[in-house]
Amino acid sequence: TLEVSLSALTGETETGAVSEEADADSLAYIIYTSGSTGTPKGVAVEHRQAAAFLSGMQGQFPLTEEDIIVLKSSFSFDASIWQLFWWTMSGASVYLLPAGWEKDPVRMIEAFASEKVTTAHFIPAMVNSFLDALETEPAETRTRLGRTLTRVFAGGEALSPLTAARFADLLPETMLIHGYGPTEATVDAAFYVCDRKRDSGRTRLPIGKPVPGARLYVLDSGGTIQPAGVAGELYIAGTGVARGYLNRPELTEERFLDDPFYPGERMYQTGDIARWTEDGLVEWLGRSDGQVKVRGYRIEPGEIEAAIRRIDGIREAAVTARTEHGETALYAYIEGRESDDVRAELATRLPAYMMPAQFIKMTEWPVTPSGKL
Repeated sequence: TLEVSLSALTGETETGAVSEEADADSLAYIIYTSGSTGTPKGVAVEHRQAAAFLSGMQGQFPLTEEDIIVLKSSFSFDASIWQLFWWTMSGASVYLLPAGWEKDPVRMIEAFASEKVTTAHFIPAMVNSFLDALETEPAETRTRLGRTLTRVFAGGEALSPLTAARFADLLPETMLIHGYGPTEATVDAAFYVCDRKRDSGRTRLPIGKPVPGARLYVLDSGGTIQPAGVAGELYIAGTGVARGYLNRPELTEERFLDDPFYPGERMYQTGDIARWTEDGLVEWLGRSDGQVKVRGYRIEPGEIEAAIRRIDGIREAAVTARTEHGETALYAYIEGRESDDVRAELATRLPAYMMPAQFIKMTEWPVTPSGKL
């Protein structure tokens, strides 16, 4: 064993500052998220919020000493928090995926199978790539992977029902969990365990129910709770609400509000539109600022995306609005079917004013460093 004295090497006297004990109110980490102004916002999360989230995960999806979590997410992405620390709560293990392999589905399959990984996380955009690679593997490899891979979390953006169905076909024994949560609410605020039979008729997967310690409110513009089936803005309250934005007191005050239902506590205004379903689940519908105006009509691109995803054979879809020479038009990006076929079928499902002007077939999707479209 080699022991090195830092003070002897540097000639500096050690101080006690670096060894101060952290408490529940101490800052645990800062993760930056994109802002509408183009300036990233540093979200400050305390130990109490991180610990509450991890305890809730262990209660909801208990790990044992036999479990192995794969650490594959960038530390700038908050899913890395549970990949780094969750396993320590149960005596489980962690497998560090070699750098770069997180972009190579074939290598991931080999590593997951050989290392007997039980728990993994994917951005939904990567799930299809993983499944594409899995389809080319021998049945024996798929069976072997299915025996050990117990649970897969998919979060960071909406997971399509068709992708979930395809996952169930290839890995029927593996639990697929749809996660939702902004960084401001400490990783995830809701989970939904996908079910092939129950989800067969859905046009979008729910984000499910609040994680332990969290509360989800769907409110109208006046702050009144919306009944089931009625859309409103989604607010998150409870143990996961972060401290706020680093050095942005005005923005913190604007988005982290007093909870009117629990005096003395706070809630986070997500900017997302959602609704409760009759069976007690929350359904994410899109961003409150996501509407676009095309030829005088107000349109929610997410509705068009959902309609495209209902078409057989479509694996992924994204719809954006582009303005050129003063004219705004919708562009649909699709994977899995030919553009002309999708256009023809979509025309039977949507009014003319909601039809995209262009359909672009994709083989690869541009993603952020955290894997989001």
